Amino acid sequence: MTTNQNQSILLAGASGVLGRHITRALTEAGHKVTGLGRSRDNGVRADLMDRDALLRAVDGHRFDTVVHAATALRKAPMRHSDMHATNALRIQGTSHLVEAAQLVGAGRFVTESMVFGYGYGDFGDHELTEDDPFGPPGTTGQLEQHLAGMRTKEQLTFGTPGLDGIALRFGLFYGPGGTEAILAMLRKRQLPLPGDHGRVLPWVELTDAGRAVAAAVDHGRPGQAYNIADRTPIGFRAQVVTTAEEFGVPKPMTVPLWLMRPLSYAHAIMVSNMRVSTAKAERELGWTPRYPSTRDGVAALHAATR
Repeated sequence: MTTNQNQSILLAGASGVLGRHITRALTEAGHKVTGLGRSRDNGVRADLMDRDALLRAVDGHRFDTVVHAATALRKAPMRHSDMHATNALRIQGTSHLVEAAQLVGAGRFVTESMVFGYGYGDFGDHELTEDDPFGPPGTTGQLEQHLAGMRTKEQLTFGTPGLDGIALRFGLFYGPGGTEAILAMLRKRQLPLPGDHGRVLPWVELTDAGRAVAAAVDHGRPGQAYNIADRTPIGFRAQVVTTAEEFGVPKPMTVPLWLMRPLSYAHAIMVSNMRVSTAKAERELGWTPRYPSTRDGVAALHAATR
């Protein structure tokens, strides 16, 4: 297992929910992290969508590794249109960031990817591995926009000369900084959900996700993708019900699936059925989820807030 310790790291998206967990994990692993983003909290202030301003901002800096964890999401996406800015960030923003990585002399580029890059839909009992096709054509024009973003982001990660690219294909996030929004909606009875009807999805607790990025910086093989999820896939409604039960808040009202169609992106996720294997990440990165199920992770979050 290779190691890349005590690095200087430029982290795009450091002030986001996932970015804060990545920063903590990288710092605990002995790396020096500099944030890149538009807010004043970042050591390098720039907008990834503004190529010229980004390159001016990083000019003169030197970093060993660049980590791309930037999204345009401030809350859970419900409609396809909610993903448009993030899709653009995955394409144009990534293109600009890999150019910046070359300028700062980085040798490694670690990018946040998603399991939905395998497609939206029902995969049955098949357990997806990193050898399964990634970024297939979308079955609708809207889904193709999302898949094109994830497909292009990985192509740029792996195909940029001089950069050792690594992609982490995360399950759905929950945990500190993410679950609180769900709890607020449950308390106000604002989160009606359909039944899962046997459908499951991969999930990953946010601190586990941050640890996976640190493991990829230290041990990831160039040119490789890794699935990052816990060991217990669970349906979307079941995960929310687990959260409600743990925190003692009202469970979501049950509604028919067709009622979710106006929330087009949420509907696409809720009709998906997907399992992924994390054996490669556990074998090559030395990463295992601290929380093997959402029940474990939600219980830990509740205990931390008492």
